[in-house]
Amino acid sequence: MIVDARPRLTKIVHDVWKPLLVLFVWDCLVTGFYIWSPFRAPELPLTLFGTALALFLGFRDNSAYQRWWEGRVLWGAMINASRSLARQARNFLPDPDARDLKRSIVLRHVAYVNALRCQLRQHVDFREGELLRFLSRGEAEPALRRTNVANGLLDGTGRRIEDARKRGWIDSIQQASMESVLVDIANAQGGMERLKNTPLPNQYRFFPQLFTRLFCFVLPIGLVETLGIATPVGSTLAGLMFLAVLQIGDDLVDPFADSVHDVPMSAMCRTIEIDLLEAIGDPAPEPLKPVKGVLW
Repeated sequence: MIVDARPRLTKIVHDVWKPLLVLFVWDCLVTGFYIWSPFRAPELPLTLFGTALALFLGFRDNSAYQRWWEGRVLWGAMINASRSLARQARNFLPDPDARDLKRSIVLRHVAYVNALRCQLRQHVDFREGELLRFLSRGEAEPALRRTNVANGLLDGTGRRIEDARKRGWIDSIQQASMESVLVDIANAQGGMERLKNTPLPNQYRFFPQLFTRLFCFVLPIGLVETLGIATPVGSTLAGLMFLAVLQIGDDLVDPFADSVHDVPMSAMCRTIEIDLLEAIGDPAPEPLKPVKGVLW
């Protein structure tokens, strides 16, 4: 997520320079043809076309931002539920009998959120390494054999809570309370997976690109009569605005795309790690800092 308040015009140009270059070349061809031939460009209702396209792109960008914001809300719910789980493990499980189990539940959950982050970003190669940072090979292996590794870790945590009840360390009411938190965590994970696995409908992706390119195609034809030799500059600048708005929707549509625009899952996983380790009295790492204005 970009946290730098300074505008990044260079980043926008970098994202749209290819279609912008094509538009500039087309603008120059139209302008040259207009100057060196008796051709007279027709009057096109560019204002009407541009207004309709702006409304269409604005509606699409709003839909994309809603997806991004929902992803952020789900991670906020994950942070809150993680803190609740650690607090319950600390307060419900007795010392010193269940001290190891208490620490195991906390470390398993830190491994869980990092595994979930890797799954959402499709970093399958890094997932095992993230688990082994917090768990032993024997404890991580059952989850690694599962199709959904994060869900396997969550199931294992539920079984350990059930084992604590059987040992008499917690009662059924305390178990139900902890299970309720696990349900909240599973619901947040399900919402994230829904966003990741359900793309924006094809009409929202195809038609905005088609209409934007059509508008850029007719733009110099409609402007050349008024701007003359300055048409490439005016048309390219106008096209830049529409192409940038189109790119904004593409950037936000997947909140877990592992780009500078996605939800800062690494930073939020570190927040969970810090809060949970401090809850059981273990040393915690420092929060992640932005790198060149980007918080990952």
